[in-house]
Amino acid sequence: MQKVIACIKDLIAEFKNPFLEELFSHISHGKMLRSQLVMAIAPQKKESVLLCSVIELIQLASLLHDDVIDESQMRRGKRSLHYQFDNKSAIMLGDALYSKAFYHLSFFSPEIARSLSDAVCRLSSGEIYDVFLSKQFNSSISQYFLMIEEKTASLIASSAECAGILIGEEQKSYFHYGKCLGMAFQIIDDILDITQPQEILGKPAMSDFKEGKVTLPYLLLFERLSNDEKKQLQALFKKELKQEEKDWIFQKMQEHQSIELSQAKALEFANDALRFLPNHPQLKQIIDSMIYRSF
Repeated sequence: MQKVIACIKDLIAEFKNPFLEELFSHISHGKMLRSQLVMAIAPQKKESVLLCSVIELIQLASLLHDDVIDESQMRRGKRSLHYQFDNKSAIMLGDALYSKAFYHLSFFSPEIARSLSDAVCRLSSGEIYDVFLSKQFNSSISQYFLMIEEKTASLIASSAECAGILIGEEQKSYFHYGKCLGMAFQIIDDILDITQPQEILGKPAMSDFKEGKVTLPYLLLFERLSNDEKKQLQALFKKELKQEEKDWIFQKMQEHQSIELSQAKALEFANDALRFLPNHPQLKQIIDSMIYRSF
């Protein structure tokens, strides 16, 4: 991953813009899951490092815009860029990262360019789903799955597919793997938002619900509550929750096993990921590290 980070810095330096470089210096790289996938599938290809860098720029750009939309104060344990500076700076930096990514993407094969371009289209569509679903309490599990498939899984699926294209193997198998991994990854993220403390998450627990995100544990809980309890849960939607309100939600989730049921769904996606790639230990290891994690 150090080669990828060094390559990203070189791409940012191409702007020859000290203000842009200053803004970018405040960004953390996170788990770099998409790059891990590319390097696990196509480690020997000389194009892999640049491909990872392009994908990471796209991911970082989407997160910058996402934080502005959600008004998120924290990202990876640090103040979000738009809180450190302002919305304009975060949006413009996101646009610059997208532009740089697509410039370098144009040098790859048409197959790779189409795959990643389509993923960004789907990612953007998923973001719009997310925004509109958050306007009111969404009780549709199918809408939730559609949203996370587009917003999260699409770029992970494309990353795996593009690595498959690089090595000349059947890319549909890798696309399927990435899609399933992306779905499982997002569900686990949504569970951790509920179960982990602020010291681990880098943000208050149950932040998703406050931001208007009715994730799978809440959806499964809602299905199992009485009518009065459903009204009580809906009344807490997008609210700054008091500790006793968080405790009530968590107690009900334990009572109705909505967290365990969500974990089971994540494992279902994870187990399906390697259906067409059963003999790939590195990809199995990535699944395990993403599923059995605490942050």
